[in-house]
Amino acid sequence: MKKVAILFSLAIGWAQTGFTAAPGLVGDAAAGKAQAAVCAACHGPDGNSVVPTFPKLAGQGEKYLLKQMQDIRDGARPVPTMAGQLDGKSNQDLADIAAYFAEQTSTGGQTDPELLALGETVYRSGIPERNVAACAACHSPTGAGNAPAGFPALAGQHADYIAAQLIAYRKGYEDETGRINDGDIRIMRITAFGLSDREIQAVSSYAAGLH
Repeated sequence: MKKVAILFSLAIGWAQTGFTAAPGLVGDAAAGKAQAAVCAACHGPDGNSVVPTFPKLAGQGEKYLLKQMQDIRDGARPVPTMAGQLDGKSNQDLADIAAYFAEQTSTGGQTDPELLALGETVYRSGIPERNVAACAACHSPTGAGNAPAGFPALAGQHADYIAAQLIAYRKGYEDETGRINDGDIRIMRITAFGLSDREIQAVSSYAAGLH
């Protein structure tokens, strides 16, 4: 229990540092709606994608969305399916798009009953002996995330997408061709590196079913 408390404290510290994006930008959701029209093909007109490999953007925090779009545009987060989609977009354009999707309501998801127990354990308690912090510390017990700190909401997100990102972060721990845009503190790479395939599948399924 003491180790869990320590990991929770560390995670809270990480949350306070958060992910950084271009400062001083205020998004205009009305302007963002027009900008986001092209996004509908993959992410849905309201940000609720129906294809599990494409993330739901609806209801996601503006700070997180803005940073991810900036990273994708600038090459810090390579996403083959997004190649060229954000080219030529200014930081203000991206802030407007982020504001639009943040105002939308995310649809729910479901947890596989067979993965419920393991997923809940990983999400709420972590795995202290492997330096896996509890997901709830940064992403909240309800999966709502921490919008001011820039930590994404996970509730209702496609389990397949969450799992794919955890696998990419796990690869990024040792190989820069994986996902590495979690910053210098490597919060997600460290967490994902300690998870087995089964644990990734379980915690992703659990998060998807949160409300």
